[in-house]
Amino acid sequence: MALKSQAVVIPRRHVVELQTVHVAEPKASDVLVHTAYTSISAGTERMLLDGRMPHPALLFPVVPGYETVGKVVKVGTQAPQHLLDQWVYVGGARCFKGVNPAWGGQSEYICTESGRVVPLNGIDPDTGVILALAATALHGVNLAKIRRGDRVLVLGQGIVGQLAARLARLAGAEFVAVADRVAVRLAASQADQVIDVTKESLDEVLVESNINVLIEATGSMNALTGALPLLANRGRILLLGYYDHIDIPYAPVFMREAKILIAREWSFGADGDLPRVRDLIANNELDVCGLLTHRVPLDRIQAAYRLALEDPSCLKLIVEWPQEKTNGR
Repeated sequence: MALKSQAVVIPRRHVVELQTVHVAEPKASDVLVHTAYTSISAGTERMLLDGRMPHPALLFPVVPGYETVGKVVKVGTQAPQHLLDQWVYVGGARCFKGVNPAWGGQSEYICTESGRVVPLNGIDPDTGVILALAATALHGVNLAKIRRGDRVLVLGQGIVGQLAARLARLAGAEFVAVADRVAVRLAASQADQVIDVTKESLDEVLVESNINVLIEATGSMNALTGALPLLANRGRILLLGYYDHIDIPYAPVFMREAKILIAREWSFGADGDLPRVRDLIANNELDVCGLLTHRVPLDRIQAAYRLALEDPSCLKLIVEWPQEKTNGR
């Protein structure tokens, strides 16, 4: 018998609604999670709303979201019993009937395989919504093989760029510079050099900088193209944004014998990026202070989407879900 669950649904382009959906009962190896907090990924959810997400399962209506924190309220007979009543992160689920579960994280109840939940292990539950993009940034930084002595430039100080800059420093970078067009984002940055590109150009500020790792986190090919002259010989370019297409001049990367790296998301598993970044936060090695900038209750979900997608001061938004019911029915 399916469970009734309130969920955020995108029924068609540019429309966000709260609807009642049906969630499958947990199987023997599954857990049922009662959601307390979700967030809105500005990149993914914007493309979903625009109807241009290049995903084979993109069919409306769709339940969006992959940044969910909740409490385990039911555990299958073959799932680890110690998960019951634990706070966990869930990266979406495909547990719905009659609606596309392409991501499936923005739902009151989520049923998923027990191996896909990540216990928070002492992290404040609302902070857990940052794990997905923190793990994405960590995956990218690891892919770029940042090492001691590297000089790093991060383009874009949205949430992924903010996290990438902090993780680059943790990886041993000697120098980290960040650049953006939005002053309020730059005010939250942690870097050796903070550059407002509306007031000064990168090539004037970073003269002979020999950047070893250029991290593109704006989603703009123009931003990347403008920074290529700063790259050192055999430098690495890490693409951490999402792009309709890749279009950069060949000569600058050819002359520098540059390596272009593309980070998809994060690695899964007990030793994957999600538990690793969770532990970095729990141990106060990765400072996420100031990155969770806004909170909105679920009943104002349309306003939450506008805020997350249109307000450049919104780095990471927490959607607060009602907590009256706890029995999963």
